Parts: sequence; C-alpha cells; structure tokens
Amino acid sequence: MCLVADFFDALADETRRRMLALITHEGELCVCELHEALAVLQPKASRHLAILRDAQILSIRRDGTWIFYRVNPALPDWAVGILHTLDPVWQAIPEYQQDYQRLLAMENRPVRCCG
Repeated sequence: MCLVADFFDALADETRRRMLALITHEGELCVCELHEALAVLQPKASRHLAILRDAQILSIRRDGTWIFYRVNPALPDWAVGILHTLDPVWQAIPEYQQDYQRLLAMENRPVRCCG
C-alpha cells in the first residue's frame, strides 16, 4: 500500500514529477518514451521509475520485451485524486509542455522503440 510519506517523497523530485505528468496524461509509457521525452539518459529514467515503483505509485505491464509504466491501479483514491488535480497544472508548465511535444514527435509511437 502506498504510504503518504513515500508518495510525497517521490513527488519531491522534478524528474519524477515530469514522468508522472506524462504517464498520468498518456495512461502508460515505456522507459524509452520517457527518456526521449524528458531528454535524460535511459539509466536515469530507469532509476526514477524504480523509485516510483518502490513508492507503489506506478505499476508495470509487460508486453513481450517491453515494459510499460502506468499509475498503479491499487493507488489509494486520495493519491489518484492528487495526480488528477495536478494534471492540468503540469500541462501549463512550459518545460512539461516541451516534454509532451518531444513525446509526440517520437517515431514509432505507439511504442516499438525498446526492442
């Protein structure tokens, strides 16, 4: 179960907030989509995704060799409410808008970039 402190500790990092903004908006994304959209190295993206999984904010779905990250369906209602409340706030931040534009500009979406 997601603990309040773990949830807010995970949100304390800008990279993780940017990831959550994209995942919340898109539903689910692959690590390669996130590292491309955020313009960060894949190991950095993976490290931050692991923190979000450890905090039980994200869960994964496997599809062959691909792993897709999405908001954990077992996340408490209060936490889901916070993410949905933040979605329009995140969409108004220029840096987050740039992340989304990079995501949209990716070739081979829906994803087939990690194989």
